[in-house]
Amino acid sequence: MRTVELLLDEAAELAVLDAWRRLADAGLPSQARHRSPTNRPHLTLAACPELTAPIRWELTEVAADLPLPVRFTGVIRFERPTSVLAWSLELDSALADLHRRVWEAVASDSPPETLSPFHSPEGWNPHITLGRTRRAGAFAGRRVPGLLPPPPLSVRLTTLRSYDTETGSLEVLEPRR
Repeated sequence: MRTVELLLDEAAELAVLDAWRRLADAGLPSQARHRSPTNRPHLTLAACPELTAPIRWELTEVAADLPLPVRFTGVIRFERPTSVLAWSLELDSALADLHRRVWEAVASDSPPETLSPFHSPEGWNPHITLGRTRRAGAFAGRRVPGLLPPPPLSVRLTTLRSYDTETGSLEVLEPRR
């Protein structure tokens, strides 16, 4: 499977890394414990079986529109198959448009059953994961917001990349020149 992700500007990435550290220091699930060399704060836009030539072509167009300013809106929790604690991003028209373009690119050349409904424009909730665990309710009832610094207000999404879950390799998706 190949993900399509956006990386944060340096200041925002440092703020997320600080939040990861604070959660880990408090003994809570944290992305700081994910030791992969490719692990860094990111916003997942979509995932597909492969980045075919038509998908890549469209993604180079999306990459040309970066950086994109966005705003964090606060802490959010998800209970899916995993418990997730994250900083939510405001879904303004620019971010919604960028996400829709990525989704349409991925959906245009992927079998529909391989696409996650969590990434569809109707189901997508933009967020930067701070902690995740398979333990249901791991963040419920905890004073998590008091542990975390407030998220930065001004953030820029700077780089489009893809992660290959089978090989563990990363690829930066550059704009067409």
